[in-house]
Amino acid sequence: MNTGSGSGSDSGDDSGSVYYANCSEARAAGAAPIHRGEPGYASHLDRDNDGVACDS
Repeated sequence: MNTGSGSGSDSGDDSGSVYYANCSEARAAGAAPIHRGEPGYASHLDRDNDGVACDS
């Protein structure tokens, strides 16, 4: 199995197998804004805790 930084589902993050370290990464991937429950959402990206990460 792939144990590198690929697209495995055992990555341990909150929302599936997508992880963004910051909003710049999410925007570069074309994923922003990210709503709570969507792949890639994480509370550290949602500064105002309104359920939408990287929205501004």
